Formats: sequence, structure tokens, C-alpha cells
Amino acid sequence: MKLVNFKVNKSEKLKFGVKTEVGIVDVEKAWQAAGEPVNTPLSLEEWLQSNEESKEWFQQFIQSNKDSASLLYQEDQIEFAPCIHKGAKIICVGLNYRRHAEESNMEPPSTPILFNKYSNSLAGHGEKVELPADSNQVDYEAELGIIIGKKAKGVPKEQALDYVAGYCNANDLSARDLQFRTNQWLLGKSCDGFCPVGPYLVTADEVGNPNQLKIETIVNGNVRQSSNTSDMIFHCDELISYISTYITLEPGDLIITGTPEGVIMGLPKQEQDWLTDGDEVTIKIEKLGVLSNQLAFPLTKSDEQNETTASHSV
Repeated sequence: MKLVNFKVNKSEKLKFGVKTEVGIVDVEKAWQAAGEPVNTPLSLEEWLQSNEESKEWFQQFIQSNKDSASLLYQEDQIEFAPCIHKGAKIICVGLNYRRHAEESNMEPPSTPILFNKYSNSLAGHGEKVELPADSNQVDYEAELGIIIGKKAKGVPKEQALDYVAGYCNANDLSARDLQFRTNQWLLGKSCDGFCPVGPYLVTADEVGNPNQLKIETIVNGNVRQSSNTSDMIFHCDELISYISTYITLEPGDLIITGTPEGVIMGLPKQEQDWLTDGDEVTIKIEKLGVLSNQLAFPLTKSDEQNETTASHSV
């Protein structure tokens, strides 16, 4: 299944949906229309907390209700929200592709390099991401996101993928001048909107082997990164096992697994064309759909006033 968080308009509460071949099923509307007496997950967070029997029933429920036009939205009718919930941990892995370590002139790590982002950095597919006011070196990083499906503590590598709910596209946007201002990467990685994810959570059964997926970044129509998740130094099962040794993972937690070669930072200085206002960055991972976001300069006070005036006049 492809699970979606979305809104129909900005003032409306967040909706939970499932993408099908005919459109996105509004789960709450379908539940209300069916008058189902059983407990149906009405949010992504509730679905993640459900047991396997409930998830199987939920899939059957969606299949039986997907053909009713009154329960469906098309993608051009909605605004996508991040495909994880705001309370989730966001754990990031650095230098996890062999060729990316080479282009960065860094030794491949002997153990995973971990850092974090916060929920303020989350953005949905199609959402504009504001550039930091004092950064001139914003970079893209296509990454495979792992979304945890059940509590994991000290999980053996051999069982690690059993704890995965699904996968998603992620863009680990990075302000390099802020990232390397000190020896801690946090500032350059956790700016507002610097972790777009989505558009869907694609369940693990649809993805299969997560370390055999084509991964790309496209900027303004030009391919900048093109690789395969097989180039990871530490594969998905190893990362889950390693992280869960030290940090208990909960349903909904997100691990973004590193980026392949082709980032701007890895280019010769004379070729480094950093992201700027109006740039469209698209992350495309096999089986996971397409995640696109436009970069924008911060609004000035006059811009904000004009937007406020326009919204009041509608």
C-alpha cells in the first residue's frame, strides 16, 4: 500500500489516505460511509500502532471501498503533508555510500555516522522550502527513508527488516556553510523544511529488497545524482540493528540512510552551483514515487504583508 498524509485546503485538519490506481481513498470518509463497527485506523500514527491482523483487515477494507468516487481525491486536488508524524525521531546516516565518501575526500566509516534532524525540518511533497537567510551553499541529498513499524530494541541484523513499516523518498537538504561552521553538523542539517519526505509511505511488502533500488536527484530537469542503494556501506538491516542497540526505535521513527555521489559539495569549486531561489529539486527512488520541492528566498516583511492582504481579500 501507499499511505498518504494530506489536506484538501490549508485550514482543514490533516487527513489519512491510501493511494490506489483510481485515486486517494479518504480513510475517515470511507469508514463513516461504511458504518464499520470495528476499529479502523483513522490516521497514519494509528495505522503504525496497529497489529498485523488489523493491518490486513485495513488493506481489505480499502480494496472494498476504493471505487466510490465520493471517497476519492486525485493528487492535483490535495496538498501532501510529510508521510511521517511530527513526534517521530529523525535519525540520519552520514557518508553511507562508497562513492559519496570518495567524492567528499573522506575515509569510508568503519561504523555508521549518526546525526539527527528535528520535526521542524519536515516538509511534504510540493511544499516550498525556505532558504536560510545567511547561507549561500545549500545542497541536495537524495536518501532512502526507512519508517519503523514496531518497537525495536537490540534487534539482530537477521530480523531487522521485520521491524520496517515501509519506505519513502527523503531529501537531506544541507546548508554546507552552516554545517561546517563547527565540527557539529546539526545547524546546517536541521533548518526549517530541510527534510522533505514522501509523497507516500510505501509499505515494505511492495518494496522488497531496499538495497536494490535506483535513486536519483533531478534539479530543474537535470539529473544530478544517479545511483543504486546497493552502494550503501551499511545496508538497511545493519543500520536498524546498529541504531536499535543504543536507541529504542518506535513506530513511525524515520531513518534516512545516506546519499550517493553527485552532491554539489563533491564537485570542483568552479562547478559548484548551489541551490537558490526558484530551483526545483526532485528525488526519485524506484517504487517510491517522486518527491519534488521548490526552494525560495525568505519572505520580506513587505512580501508577508502582501500575502496577508491577498488572503483577506479572497
